[in-house]
Amino acid sequence: MTLWVFGYGSLLWNPGFEVAETVHATLPDYHRSFCMRSIHHRGTIDTPGLVLALDECPGALCQGLALRAAPGTEDSTLAYLRERELISSAYIERNLAIDLDSGARIEAVTYVIDPHHVQYCGGLPLEEQAQIIANATGGMGPNRQYLENTADHLDQIGIPDAELHWLRARVQHLADNRLA
Repeated sequence: MTLWVFGYGSLLWNPGFEVAETVHATLPDYHRSFCMRSIHHRGTIDTPGLVLALDECPGALCQGLALRAAPGTEDSTLAYLRERELISSAYIERNLAIDLDSGARIEAVTYVIDPHHVQYCGGLPLEEQAQIIANATGGMGPNRQYLENTADHLDQIGIPDAELHWLRARVQHLADNRLA
């Protein structure tokens, strides 16, 4: 069994499992969005942060990476990902068709947001997102660090994301003003 995982956020820079192959890929009908309140990793229950999730949107396209788990690690990779991604049941695990840059279409394990979950917050204005990200910290560190790591890695692999660029600049401005 070949196990492919679609990475669009922290899986890009911190997959946490042994990756045998990485390929640019596109997921149709979803977009990358800070639409999930983080109460564990990048925020707390009292001061939730925001993390990226795949929000269903017919006609949208999300560029990311297809990550192929190393042969023989498929079961342990799935167990790890389920522990990591399904911590609060805000994500739903789906096997979705993604398009590789080569033109091939494959199925990949993909974690998408449950729009009915209490942590879902789709449609927040970018300024509100920036304010939340600038002020939240969770068990895995500052929410700002998550944004910066993801935006930087997308830039490094040649996947532009205008909203993340705007958010990164705005959060930096907010941080600079706090220090002044």
